[in-house]
Amino acid sequence: MIKAFIVVNNHAMVRLCRFYEQLAVDKQSELCQTVYKIVTSRPDHLCSFVDDSNTFGPDTKLVYRHFATLYFCILSDRSESELAMLDLIQVYVETLDRVFENVCELDLIFNSPKAYTVLDETVVGGLVLEINSQKILTVYDQLQKLEKMHSSLIDKLQVGS
Repeated sequence: MIKAFIVVNNHAMVRLCRFYEQLAVDKQSELCQTVYKIVTSRPDHLCSFVDDSNTFGPDTKLVYRHFATLYFCILSDRSESELAMLDLIQVYVETLDRVFENVCELDLIFNSPKAYTVLDETVVGGLVLEINSQKILTVYDQLQKLEKMHSSLIDKLQVGS
């Protein structure tokens, strides 16, 4: 099971985080900073898996991938495959790239609801729901159409009052 999905930049600014376990806000913040320190201190030639029981606990491991200025990180239990988690990160980034047409850090800052929507179509309750980028995009597009219909109905109701 996935415990957390965290995106942090090179300057320790968390750009996106979703926790799938109950955790106090201060613990979430502390965990994000710990993840940042670990991934930024590791040399590029090391693998993208960190299995540190002292830091994360006995049943948690970290899998991450560095893209440009962002680190995409997944904390999961030991039952999850590291390669599957790397693939999940890849699918998520590719899907964001198609949603934003060449995604960058600013897209995550100014359009975070879209980034969370894509993540929520991919991972639900800590379980991977979908890894087919095209299917995720199809659902995302349908949600966008519904949102536009809803806002146009609201606009019509407000004009009519």
